[in-house]
Amino acid sequence: MGDAPSLFTLSFNALKIEVIYGDDLTQDMCELPPDLLDSLLASLPPLALLKLHEHMSFKNGDDGQIANSCIRNERKRKRNLNFDLVWRTFYESRWPGLTRKNQAVPWLAKQGLEEHQPMDDWQQVYWETHLQNCLDEAAEIALLPSFDGCISEVRVSDAILKPIGYEGHANHSRCDYSKLSYHCQRFGSYARCLRLQNVLCNAEICHLLNSSKLQRLELRWIKSRVLVEGLCQLLKQKRETLKSLEFVHCKLSSTFFNAICDSLCMKCLPTHEIEDFSIKTSSFLETNPFSLPVGLATFLTSGRHLSSLSFCDIQIGQNFARMVFSTLLDAASGTSTLDHSKNNIAGCLSYFRWKSLSSSLLSSGLEKSLQSLHVLCLRGNNIQKYDVESLKHALAHIPNLEALDISDNALEDDGIKSLISYFIEISRRHSHFSDLKVENCELSCNGVSDLLDALSTLTGPLDSLSIGGNDLGSKVGAPLGKFLGTGIRALVIEDIGLGSSGFLDLQKEIRENLKLACINMSKNRGGIETAKFLATLITWAPDLVAVNAGYNFMPFESLLPVCSALKVAKGKLEHVDLTGNNWSDQSDVASMLAEFQFNGKPIFVLPSFHSSNAPYDDDP
Repeated sequence: MGDAPSLFTLSFNALKIEVIYGDDLTQDMCELPPDLLDSLLASLPPLALLKLHEHMSFKNGDDGQIANSCIRNERKRKRNLNFDLVWRTFYESRWPGLTRKNQAVPWLAKQGLEEHQPMDDWQQVYWETHLQNCLDEAAEIALLPSFDGCISEVRVSDAILKPIGYEGHANHSRCDYSKLSYHCQRFGSYARCLRLQNVLCNAEICHLLNSSKLQRLELRWIKSRVLVEGLCQLLKQKRETLKSLEFVHCKLSSTFFNAICDSLCMKCLPTHEIEDFSIKTSSFLETNPFSLPVGLATFLTSGRHLSSLSFCDIQIGQNFARMVFSTLLDAASGTSTLDHSKNNIAGCLSYFRWKSLSSSLLSSGLEKSLQSLHVLCLRGNNIQKYDVESLKHALAHIPNLEALDISDNALEDDGIKSLISYFIEISRRHSHFSDLKVENCELSCNGVSDLLDALSTLTGPLDSLSIGGNDLGSKVGAPLGKFLGTGIRALVIEDIGLGSSGFLDLQKEIRENLKLACINMSKNRGGIETAKFLATLITWAPDLVAVNAGYNFMPFESLLPVCSALKVAKGKLEHVDLTGNNWSDQSDVASMLAEFQFNGKPIFVLPSFHSSNAPYDDDP
């Protein structure tokens, strides 16, 4: 016979049941000792925790904070932080993959072009993600040919209900908890960013998301007039809060853009509040080689705060790109970020060339109209070496450019050397240029060495440089080592063919007190020299946060200098990716590296056991 439960256990369980099933939470719960309250929070399912959280917030009259009556000393003042910690634990336990996606790979977030917002309200993030799961599941059901009903009546599966603590509730409430309508009404107020499939864009969606304060909306597979009508109703409802709008896999038309623009414009004002607008992997139903769709042109010119534009992989060609540039020029747009990637727009850059040759057109305000542009992405546009002269003319009219991405274009050495004159020119004046990406541009060691020399002369040191995917060979090691001394903070040299000799030369040239914060040096077959270079970096780069050293054929003994450096250095290293460096006894590796942690979590990302027999092959 088991031991009888203690009085404390019985009381604690009774309190827990009261929170889960009770309709009136008493003030006595606010008076619980901090340790007991912490234990109670950690043991509650999400629905019950939400109930207690909202009760305490209501008592205080402040959203998300614990009642003032509960805070009688400095120790109790920390209880609001305990709630957030429990919500974070719930989130990370339920969606570990999303947590890694949002928080790992820190070097990408620190290069300037990646959006990276820290999570500071885990309760909001938890229920927003839960609601997104419900909507995604409902969309899958509604897309079935056999579906014939209302979206709001779609049943939410047990796989989604169980993690929030649905089990055990009274049977009479099952009809509410199991329907999509309940989850939208109960948790819609937490939704700030949502992704909607086409089947959800109907008249019902406005009612379902009535309580939400949507700021970002991603729409997928919008391809018919009926869907546009449903979407426009939602846009009218949310136009005062909506700041970001993205279309993916859509078929667009002039009528479509007219309706979207009319829905977003504020009452009595021909303007809208959208700040970020994006069209990706979509197509146009009709194309006019001489003008943009009227609705799109109106949208671009009527945005008072439109700061970011993205037209990615829409395959509209150079005329469309030229007309977008022309519209922004004529409107004296305040756009700061323009992404025109994967669109084969190389020929449109000649537009700037002939504009520059016409003094009458130049005097109309061409230079001034692009003053606000800071970030330009022309990745994957079939820009050839003979297009670079036109690109230089385009860049000349963007005086405040800070970041340029021209990766995945066959520039070759001739093209990059032609562009070098642009960097030499801006080095003679005060420039804020700080981020350059020239990945996979068919460059050689000579071309990159000349580029590094030019970038070294900039008045302000470059923050980020990406030259990965170019076959540079080991001789680029020495120039790169010297360039690290300029103050560069983020460097991507993935798959450039350094080899062991390249890493050796790189190590010989670097000096102490480097500013480097993140480096991706994976897929370079560096062997033990990779580890020696990393050990030196750990010692000489006190701001180093993230390293990707994967797929470098590092032997087991190469970890010894890295561990020795980590034990001596007092750095900030949070993330070291060693994926692809396969060792025979991974348990020994794991035990050796286990002591190195940041905020209680291991800093090393190790190869999985299942991939140990699948070496990386970088041969074409």
